[in-house]
Amino acid sequence: MLQQLQTGTDKRRRALSLTFASHTDHIRAAQALRYKVFAEEMGARLSGKEPGLDQDLFDAYCEHLLVIDDENGDVVGTYRILPPHQARKLGSYYSDTEFDLTRLQHLRSQFVEVGRSCVHPDYRTGATIALLWSGLAEYMHRNHYQYLIGCASMSLADGGHHAASLYRKVADTAMSPVEWRVFPRCALPLAALEQQTPVEVPPLIKGYLRAGALICGEPAWDPDFNTADLFVLLPMQKIDERYARHFMR
Repeated sequence: MLQQLQTGTDKRRRALSLTFASHTDHIRAAQALRYKVFAEEMGARLSGKEPGLDQDLFDAYCEHLLVIDDENGDVVGTYRILPPHQARKLGSYYSDTEFDLTRLQHLRSQFVEVGRSCVHPDYRTGATIALLWSGLAEYMHRNHYQYLIGCASMSLADGGHHAASLYRKVADTAMSPVEWRVFPRCALPLAALEQQTPVEVPPLIKGYLRAGALICGEPAWDPDFNTADLFVLLPMQKIDERYARHFMR
């Protein structure tokens, strides 16, 4: 068990715990939550072997960070974490399926990839997100890893105009150096989309950027999830001091 937290809602206060999955039932509960959010709520086309679960070949190689409601034992938030030694066993990071990471080859031994981040609708508070982030920060610090990577998703519900405008907005202030650029295997057709639509940066992407993360290139299109994905790279040595004080205490 990593941490416990009391979080308030309009209905009642909830006691939440943060832990890593230690048995199969924990992982299946995380996969069920992912299915609920990604398939039922967002309309993703998932191809897991069991109905009602979001499963893929990466799960067996990942550590699964969980937020649990202490009252009922439900998994209400999750991140999956793929460390470099496990990526070597698998032969790939998930990000490799969406981007050409050739220019980052020299950093791969220090990559920790995070993904499949989701929170149950009833628990989408700043406190739940902060608990997940503190778990990630502690994991990185404890294992002395230097780079956090992942694919940050943007909705394509409007055909892609919102995603294109969001990319243009964040790229203006958070683009990586050219030597850290990645290239989408299936690119979002930016030239065919409106890129000046007023947009709000989603909380997850905003959190990455405020922490000091960089956007490493144009977005990829993920047809299964019907999202546009940004490759995000956070060098831990450059993390914003305010975030370091808050999450690495």
